[in-house]
Amino acid sequence: MIGIIVTGHANFASGLTSAVKLLVGTPENYEYVDYLMEDTTDDLELKFKQALEKLSGCREGILVFADMMGGAPFKTAAEQSVRQKDRYKIQVVAGTNIGMLIQTNIARGYITDLGNLADLALEQGKKQIFKYENS
Repeated sequence: MIGIIVTGHANFASGLTSAVKLLVGTPENYEYVDYLMEDTTDDLELKFKQALEKLSGCREGILVFADMMGGAPFKTAAEQSVRQKDRYKIQVVAGTNIGMLIQTNIARGYITDLGNLADLALEQGKKQIFKYENS
């Protein structure tokens, strides 16, 4: 199974994880990494490496969901995808929302290609963006 790491600023990752658990139950092979106000980027890197280690049995790869492109959580995940490429197969997506995370988590049961799962995550994320107009 492909592993999932959710990361972001403040309690973004733990908050999304709480919502996922409420809506669909506790996912397996799933970790989250919050980047808290008191954390340094070295702290963030250490937490991220610990999450990777917990998912070391995910031979198909690890899909990382970051809150936004360009922030420290995204950069850390992207850097680790390069530095750890001999040990882990990592894909990173940014702009995470709850709908894409839930759909991707479910799809891990039948999609075993990391690139295809990342593509599905992006597609589902876009579908979750909607403007309601009261008419």
